[in-house]
Amino acid sequence: MQDSPLSLLPPLVAIVIAIWRKNALLALFCGLILATIMSTNWQLVTGLTEGFIAIGGVFASTSNLYIISFSLLIGSLVTLMNKSGAVNGFIEKLSSLNLVKNSRQASMLPTIIGTSIFTDTNLSMFTAGMASQKLFDKYQMSRAKLAYLIDSTCAPVSILLLVNGWGAYVLGLLDDYQLPDSVGVLIGTVGYNFYAIIALLLAFYTAYSGKIYGPMKKAESLVTSQQENLVEKTSPANIMLLPLLALLVLTLVLLWITGDGDIRRGSGSFSVFWSIISSFILLVLLISYNKLLNFTEITTSSVQGIKHMFPAVAILVLSFAFGAAIKGLGTGIYVSELFNVQLPLYLMAPVIFIAAALMAFATGTSWGTFAILVPIAVPIAQQSGLPIEFLVAAVLGGGVFGDHASPISDTTVVASIASGCDHFEHVKTQLPYALFGGVITIILYIFVGLGLS
Repeated sequence: MQDSPLSLLPPLVAIVIAIWRKNALLALFCGLILATIMSTNWQLVTGLTEGFIAIGGVFASTSNLYIISFSLLIGSLVTLMNKSGAVNGFIEKLSSLNLVKNSRQASMLPTIIGTSIFTDTNLSMFTAGMASQKLFDKYQMSRAKLAYLIDSTCAPVSILLLVNGWGAYVLGLLDDYQLPDSVGVLIGTVGYNFYAIIALLLAFYTAYSGKIYGPMKKAESLVTSQQENLVEKTSPANIMLLPLLALLVLTLVLLWITGDGDIRRGSGSFSVFWSIISSFILLVLLISYNKLLNFTEITTSSVQGIKHMFPAVAILVLSFAFGAAIKGLGTGIYVSELFNVQLPLYLMAPVIFIAAALMAFATGTSWGTFAILVPIAVPIAQQSGLPIEFLVAAVLGGGVFGDHASPISDTTVVASIASGCDHFEHVKTQLPYALFGGVITIILYIFVGLGLS
């Protein structure tokens, strides 16, 4: 069973179900159950039992618990910032500075915000979108352009500046392989993540030059939908800025401490966990000191934020369990051997990138894609001699590309809402930019692969 063609069945079933049902949670669960049934020599009851044990086993890992807790608390942090009026305060602060005097500067504003708040993608999108809507209307620029700028900065920067839940999640997947320097591998993916880099460059070029192409050039809807302001309260901008700054600084400090002076060797899961705890406590103290919310409101908002993250965390848990299951079957080793026979080395990264893109496009989630393909990419790299960070970067970039092109992606939907743009107009106008970046990325992977092989 192990290291055989049958080991491909669980990820293939997961992919088929993901495309068919467009449900990452269902796909991962079915793939996990099939993997555990196979591992018990097709003993149905035993396999089902082992599947649920595998899910429970995720919580036995301290590293996994850190990452899960971080993801839940991010939800609380974002919700409290909104409920307290901190996001509105930040937006008003930007307006008071009077930095925007023409259309170019108006375009640059969401682009800069989108690359600055990289700790949470949704927070970044809503902040950039809400801060820019009126400015885009004023200078007669389409909301489709605004949606594109925030979508093409917030997600790519999150996968490049990995001091956030994305980084913690990928690090958790890498930790399963007991690499001598998991953090170093994670950092090494940045230079090879061509799609994310290209997406950011395209966004900045579009914002600075004012040039637009394809369907976006014909977009005429300045205001296709109005974003409701659910929070009327406005509080000082520092209520939002200080906790975010604390999150960034503390993560770096703890990585340095746990790595004995080397950030690359630090414990990523430990660092982000205690950083989010500290950031959350600081936010609560600031809210309480400024009497923005009472104890009941703080508690209720925190619980709401945690509940909001439950679907994402469910995918996270199943991702860990599924990754461990197909690792036990030897799927990655078999695929790596197959690739070594069937594919030239220089084509491995492009193929992995395309596979990740198709999967993310079909499911609307990059994290589920990472769970399936990172356990395949790492053994391929180990067997072929290619740098692990090179192939892992192809998975990460492909996931973001698929997200950008997918109409069911949560980031695509949030970008539409945050900008007040019709959703399908956003998908239609962004697609040519995403495809252009994807094609250039494939070409770059081929050339780099030729140099490495």
